[in-house]
Order: sequence, then structure tokens, then C-alpha cells
Amino acid sequence: MFKKENFVADLSASIVVFFVALPLCLGISLASGAPLASGIISGIFGGIIVGLISGSHTSVSGPAAGLTTIVLTSIQVLGSFDLFLSALLIAGIIQIIIGFLGAGIIGNFVPSSVIKGMLAAIGIILIFKQLPHAVGYDVDFEGDESFNQLDHQNTFSELLNIFDRFNTTAIIIALITFSILFLGEYTKLKKYKLFKLVPVSLLAVLLGTLSSVLINNFFPNYALESEHLVQIPNLIDSKNFNSPNFSRMAEFGVIIIAFKIAIVASLETLLSIEATDKLDPFKRITPTSKELVAQGIGNSASALFGGLPVTAVIVRSSANIVAGAKSKVSAILHGLLLLVCVLLFTKFLNQIPLSSLAILLLFVGYKLTKPSLYKNIFGKGFSQFLPFILTVIAIVFTDLLIGVLVGLCVSIYFIVKNSYKRTITLIKDNENYLIKLKGNVSFVYKAVLRNHLEKIPKGAYVIIDGSGALFIDLDIIEVIDEFIEMAPHQNITIDKKTTISSPNTYFKKK
Repeated sequence: MFKKENFVADLSASIVVFFVALPLCLGISLASGAPLASGIISGIFGGIIVGLISGSHTSVSGPAAGLTTIVLTSIQVLGSFDLFLSALLIAGIIQIIIGFLGAGIIGNFVPSSVIKGMLAAIGIILIFKQLPHAVGYDVDFEGDESFNQLDHQNTFSELLNIFDRFNTTAIIIALITFSILFLGEYTKLKKYKLFKLVPVSLLAVLLGTLSSVLINNFFPNYALESEHLVQIPNLIDSKNFNSPNFSRMAEFGVIIIAFKIAIVASLETLLSIEATDKLDPFKRITPTSKELVAQGIGNSASALFGGLPVTAVIVRSSANIVAGAKSKVSAILHGLLLLVCVLLFTKFLNQIPLSSLAILLLFVGYKLTKPSLYKNIFGKGFSQFLPFILTVIAIVFTDLLIGVLVGLCVSIYFIVKNSYKRTITLIKDNENYLIKLKGNVSFVYKAVLRNHLEKIPKGAYVIIDGSGALFIDLDIIEVIDEFIEMAPHQNITIDKKTTISSPNTYFKKK
């Protein structure tokens, strides 16, 4: 796991992920109706515990925006946060069990075009959602990925609101942060020693924060209010910690919510892992079932200390890869940074402007949804581009799981359509007809076979060749039987050499 030559890159990436994770952990806990400390706690356990156990080299785990609605409604239904923690503890155990049962294989059934669409959509969402924060309009919580927001706005109406409610100081700080990031990543200045010694993201946030402090001291009338700054609770205070209600863990309602959390958290994790592996420049493959076990342990540990549900999260994972992470050490270090900084440097962290952190996420968003990606997918054909673009649109206007389901359905349509063309083919040569069966000819191809057989005219000479079939369903054999029985009445000749060679060989029984 640890390699000395990778440490500098992993440390640099962990700092980027730390700055990205910090506001997201707080925002997600706020949107979930949970104590603010719970988001930080889950971020710490997601980084350290899951990071240590996971087989992924680049994914980062923590509280997920996709679970905010479930957490919020679960707390309301159960009536208390400690009872919700009981459900989360059980959910973690369920994930461990299904991980050992090999359920991680489900992630392999999501097409590449859908995964790339998911990444592009997350990039668009990051850009749209972070623009208001970049100009000081911080009404919506950090980390929101849903089209319809809790403040009764949506992604696009929120953008219209910023023109009347922007903050000049926040914009100045955002421009300073943007300038440093741009100079450090897209100009020749990145060759200079300063940008090699100090991670450009750290330098950008430090200068953004310093600008905020100077404005606060010398131009107090323009100082940023607390709503525009990071607001971390005091984790040392025991009042900020909660624990599960063990006496009511066996209640039916608790168990139902536990299964709901386990299923949704596992699906989000598997999708994020597939996407992260696609982004990994070294193309390393994560053992998905092991990942579910790691997530389950992380969730149970998070519940014991009053944290939120943990999943592999694509925004932090993308930021990790974009920042140049080489191994999972970066994910572990980001968790350690969260732990140390919120315990020892809360006063400093609470001076960081949200507009400065928003610029970091805007850079990540752009790299996920570059125009070249759309051009590349378009060049692969309609059957790849349509699932891709519909996944993008559906996620932007709904949420991640619904969007992926839409893309999956479109992909399945093309798979079935192309499979129909290849599995049963009809070849004509004058009055001679050849029907070839290939692969697994299940009952779903019955309509295709009948359609081909109906095209054969009276007096034709027919060969039905099943030598290339691996399996032929009894429904298909029944259709062939009916055609053979009808053939003499239509003056159709069935070649005596007609064979169907498969595990359930048909003509050998004749």
C-alpha cells in the first residue's frame, strides 16, 4: 500500500480532497437534519477506516449527498437521531454480509457509456451548484446534487438568483483563488519551484483565506459574514457526539430502514467505484465485494460514534484522481487531516471562505465534463452516445440513481436490438433460405424467429442451422416444430441436413 516514491503525490492529493470534503461533510449533515458533527465524523471514518480496508487505490469515502433525503426522512420516521444510528449500525452489518456473499458483482453490469455519462453529469452539477457559492450566494447547502433543492429552488432558478444576491467580497476571493489555480495548472508557471513544493490547491485556499482575513481587518464593512465561511462545530465537546439506541435495535421500523440504507448506499458505492476505476490513469480494478465489506465496517463504525452513512463518493474520488493521487494513502491521509484539523485548528478552518472552496470544485467539475469527452463518445456511434447523453440529462434533472437507471434502460435496448440481429439471421439466395442460430437462443427471440419464418414464401428450400448455438430454448424448438409441420402444406422443403447442435440437441431426438 505505502510506497515512498508515491508519498508526495498522495499527500498533495489528500490536501485537495480535505478541502473538498470539509464543506461537503458539513453541508450534507445540515441537509440531512443531523447534527453538524455527524458529517465530519463520517468523513473521518470514511477516509481512515474504509481507506485502510478497501481494495480501491483512488476512491474516497464519506457522507453522500444521494442519501440526504433517506437520512432526513428516516430520522423523522424513527423520531430520533440515536434510533437512526441503530438502523445505520444494522445497515453496515447487512453490507458486510452481502459483500461476503459476492454482491459486488452487480457493479459490473453497468455499461461504460452510462458510467461516463454519470461522471459528465456530476461535472455539470458541480459547476451549476458551485457557481452560487463562488459569488457568495450560500442559501443551498454544500454538496447538494439534486435538481429540486430544499430551499424550494432548483439548479437553474438558483443561478438566476445570484444576479441579485451576490457578495462582492466573496467574488474577489473567488477570483484570487481561481487565478492561483489557473496559474498553477494551465500556465508555464507550474514549472516553478513554488508550485512544485506547495500543492497549488493549498496555496490557492491559503491566499483566499488570507484575503478574507485582511479584508475583515482593514475593511470591516466588507467582511464576510459567518454564513459565507466554513462553520465547524467543536468535536471535543461531548454534546456533539451521539450513539445508537441499542435497546430498540430489533424494532421492525429500524430494520426496514436499515435495509433501505444498506441497499442505496451499496448501489451508490458500486456506481462510484466503477466510475473511479474508469478515471484511474493506471486502470486498476477494485474488488467490489471487498469494497462492500469495507463500506459496511465503515458504516457500523460511523454509527457507533454518531456519524452519517458512508459510501464511496464520486466528487471526492474525482478530486483525488485529478489531484494526482497514486494510492489509497491519499484517502487515508485526508481522513487523518479531517480528524487533526477539526480537533486542533477549528478556529483557522472557520476562516476559510466557501467561495474559495467552490472554485476548487468548479475546477474538478470542468475536468469531469470537458467538451472533448462528448466529442469522443459521439464518435463511437449512436448506440454509445444516446445512453451517455440521456444519463447526463436524467442525472442533472433528477438524481444519480434515477439517471443511471435511465441510461441503463437505454443501453439494454441497444444490447437487445443488436443481439436480435446477430442471434437469429435469415440469408436468402434466390429461392433458397438459410436461418442461422447463434449463441444463447432464449425465448425472447421467439418473435424474431417467427418474423423470419413468415418471410419464407411457398416453394422455398430451407436450411435451419443451429450448429453455432450454445443453447436453444424449448419455446424456440416449438416454433421450429410448428414450421416443419406446416412446411409440406406450403410446398416448402426442409433440408434433411438441417441440424441444431446445442447442449439440448434437437434433431438427434428425431
